[in-house]
Amino acid sequence: MDTAQPTSPTAPAAPFEVGIYSFAELTPDPVTGALISPAQRLHNLLETIELADQVGLDVFGLGEHHRPDFVSSAPAVILAAAAARTKTIRLSTAVTVLSSDDPVRVFQDFATLDLLSNGRAEIMAGRGSFIESFPLFGYDLHDYDELFAEKLDLLLKLREAETVTWAGKHRPALHNQGVYPRPVQQPIPVWIAVGGTPQSVVRAATLGLPLALAIIGGMPERFAPFAQLYRQAARQAGRDPAQLPLSINSHGFIADDTQTAVDAYYPSATVVMNKIGRERGWAPATRQQLEAGRALRGADFVGAPAEIVEKILFQHEIFGHQRLLLQLGVGTIEHRQVMRAVELLGTAVAPVVRQEIARRAAQS
Repeated sequence: MDTAQPTSPTAPAAPFEVGIYSFAELTPDPVTGALISPAQRLHNLLETIELADQVGLDVFGLGEHHRPDFVSSAPAVILAAAAARTKTIRLSTAVTVLSSDDPVRVFQDFATLDLLSNGRAEIMAGRGSFIESFPLFGYDLHDYDELFAEKLDLLLKLREAETVTWAGKHRPALHNQGVYPRPVQQPIPVWIAVGGTPQSVVRAATLGLPLALAIIGGMPERFAPFAQLYRQAARQAGRDPAQLPLSINSHGFIADDTQTAVDAYYPSATVVMNKIGRERGWAPATRQQLEAGRALRGADFVGAPAEIVEKILFQHEIFGHQRLLLQLGVGTIEHRQVMRAVELLGTAVAPVVRQEIARRAAQS
């Protein structure tokens, strides 16, 4: 799956979408060691989502985690609070760990969110970054693939019909059972999030579901075959690839100048990535190695607005994607700096990117 050849981009049917996502980290400040309360972290998060809506960003995604260094074990609750404070921004998970959840409750939670937000809810289903939810909810991690396939099948049936009859191995059967409430959107969007598994890419394409591709390391060109595979599998399934959106999800940070962005992003990113690395047996990453990722052909979107614009457009030539979601900061960055990054993304990056992609599409 290694190639440096770009895919032929697909012209977007709608304006290119730019958004952000968060894992709602609750980690110490990498410089001072200070740790805010969970309540303050949630307050800051809601302010961030509200600002993202005000500056015209298209999507906010929230990850699901069940660890002490995150406060987002119940994303639907947080997104419902955000729905009451926002007007247009779409509200998504990033991701829902569907294998260890109950599809009926997932559907009910997000149908309710869809009603509260007047049709702005989305579900992004995937593996997630950690495995704590499996023992927590009584599932065997070794059953991940079987669990995911079965539960995705049920989730899709729930969004198709008000009354469902269904049977599987890992959940009690449903016999002509009504599931309520019903959402505003028919159907409510379900995305499949992948990090590099071809089988997951093919599954999304075959089912006609949008794909979110996480690129958090390495050269973006190396992920081009996944976009190619997605569109090829869609055609083989009798679907129009142009109707299946592709999102690129990556890490990054934006400031008024490059040095400020670098100084804000990399101390916390180094701490967090090395902590995860110790858990998973990775070699420690140096700041210099991580900073290499902000080069044009690297994975991280870190820099001043013009650099971020250049990088988004560079990757659009590779993937022809319809959406970009950035995690603005890995770990803890001062809240005022995060708010400024959101403002810059919405006012100095997104409008330029949308205009240029639209111009290129009109000329193609």
